Amino acid sequence: MKFSVLIAHYNNANYFKDCFESLRKQTYQNWEAIILDDGSMEEEKKTVQELIKNDSRFKYFENEKNSGVGVTKAKLIELATGEICGFVDPDDAILPNAIESSINNFNQDKKIVLTYSRFMACNENLQPIKEFSAAKQVPNFDKNFFNFPVQIAHFVCFRKGIYEQTEKMDTAKKISEDQDLYLKLYENGKVKFINETNYLYRTHDKGISQNDNKKKSYEYWAEVIFNAMKRRGLKSINGKKIPETYTNSDEIFQLLDYQNGWKFRVLKKIKILFQKLQ
Repeated sequence: MKFSVLIAHYNNANYFKDCFESLRKQTYQNWEAIILDDGSMEEEKKTVQELIKNDSRFKYFENEKNSGVGVTKAKLIELATGEICGFVDPDDAILPNAIESSINNFNQDKKIVLTYSRFMACNENLQPIKEFSAAKQVPNFDKNFFNFPVQIAHFVCFRKGIYEQTEKMDTAKKISEDQDLYLKLYENGKVKFINETNYLYRTHDKGISQNDNKKKSYEYWAEVIFNAMKRRGLKSINGKKIPETYTNSDEIFQLLDYQNGWKFRVLKKIKILFQKLQ
């Protein structure tokens, strides 16, 4: 089974070497890395091209102009030739067993459409700071699941064939396009949590989700959740009516406040345990 690593690159060549080396250390060998540059500076492009030139598993492409993350990630999936795809940011890295762990789960259960694992938050030098402990197995086949609070984060891998049966990537999205993708895939099969730390997430000033865009991402995320509610044909959540049209993030997240309560969390654990026993 071939695995396609999808890398949306934009002016991150300075950090890309760590990503590059982490891929070359993978215990699973049947993989390709698709790099799509989204209008980086010429020197940035040359740095990446020079680094990968002697490894034919790396395929390099460029957008004609800066098109945004939604367009770029959609094109990356189109360019992939593997049955399984997984996004890795060019400034991050994955652990040697990351791809193999994911592939093993897809092979064991054909109903799995998406896998995810733990990730380690790291400093600018990719030195570990703190593990993302919130990642756990989520309940499957639940129309009221919206990845709130976030549990599906990294290292997310998915079946390309199933993706093609969905509404696909929302190319208009510049933030929260990943959450939109996860929810669409969730609606089409089982998701599986791999209880391993397989992804190294670098924190630095240039990170798109770590600067002023973080405020905007909350609004985009709420819109993604609202669209999922409509796509699933839901009229209410926990007895509260879902608005006909999207207005603001507060209105959406207030609908989901109950999912932070202890009763909901207990019932969720019971549901997950029951699903594991089936």
